[in-house]
Amino acid sequence: IHITRHLGLHGSRLTELAHQAGMSKQAMGDLVTQCEAWGLVRREPDPRDARARRIVFTDTGLLWLDAFRTAVAQAEAEFRSQVGDAVATVVALGLEAYGSEAPGARAAVPPR
Repeated sequence: IHITRHLGLHGSRLTELAHQAGMSKQAMGDLVTQCEAWGLVRREPDPRDARARRIVFTDTGLLWLDAFRTAVAQAEAEFRSQVGDAVATVVALGLEAYGSEAPGARAAVPPR
């Protein structure tokens, strides 16, 4: 989820990912290594800084990201249909407030 939520479509540096996720650089590095082993991301040279590396989604990772977003949208729609618009809106606002207070939280969620 940390990769899905914080990795930009054009890639991100490991330090950026760690900061945005509120994780240590080492913990994020372990997570990136795991996602790399699954074929979801790869490390490549940063075109703006030859000393740095960027983490980018692979084609498989982009397919996974799309499937993840579809699953989230489906879960939200099912929840909304079960509890109604008013309750779903209150829950969404509460989750948004909770998420905005988390370490490294971003204001914007990736578009679906």
